[in-house]
Amino acid sequence: MPATFEISGLTVEVQGKQILNGLDLRVTQGETHALMGPNGSGKSTLAYATMGHPAYDVTGGRIVLDGVDVTELSPEDRAKAGLFLAMQYPTEIPGVSLTNFLRTAMNATRDSDVPVRQFMSRLREEMKALDMDERFLQRNVNEGFSGGEKKRFEILQMALLEPRIAILDETDSGLDVDALRVVSEGVNRLRGPDLGVLIITHYTRILRYVIPDHVHVMFDGRIVQSGGPELAEELEAKGYEHLRTTVG
Repeated sequence: MPATFEISGLTVEVQGKQILNGLDLRVTQGETHALMGPNGSGKSTLAYATMGHPAYDVTGGRIVLDGVDVTELSPEDRAKAGLFLAMQYPTEIPGVSLTNFLRTAMNATRDSDVPVRQFMSRLREEMKALDMDERFLQRNVNEGFSGGEKKRFEILQMALLEPRIAILDETDSGLDVDALRVVSEGVNRLRGPDLGVLIITHYTRILRYVIPDHVHVMFDGRIVQSGGPELAEELEAKGYEHLRTTVG
């Protein structure tokens, strides 16, 4: 049976201010969901709280992956359980090579050492699919990377770590048309029965490349509307302002 990722009644505070207000969401392996909403609606808070960022205080509700409550687990244990977050603003890590970072991450999530030859073969294969030059192997994590290079690297991590549920926090932000196409093709290549995807975005442009099965609208820390891909087009046409009068 496919794994399910279920968030129920989630309330989250940041520096004493409540951002999420009883949010409910369910994603199943094999499905692609899009989460849309205006700035300040709590989308990135949901992403970071889901992965256990210590600055995001879960004050109520549960986060459950395949029947296991992960709400209190460390970020490392959530990753081992099969959760993955592609960050909106990937962090530079000076002095840590891309190759060492990826192999360490793979070994940690699998609790075993991947043979170097096997790892390098897989790494080169995935880099080629993402149109990444092999010279990246000599670089440090995200150091001096362009916006497009950082987002390609996030998708590269996802490909190698093989999560069950992947959350992509505004992966389309800061990308030109060519980079957006490459990143979207990378996501589409990884989609399948073993991967559930939650795409967090403001705009519909990535959803023209990665067609979601379900679209959810977030407003004031909770999901207020759900539907199919046509809901994203409705938001594109109407914007989010009309939600202020229809919600609450």
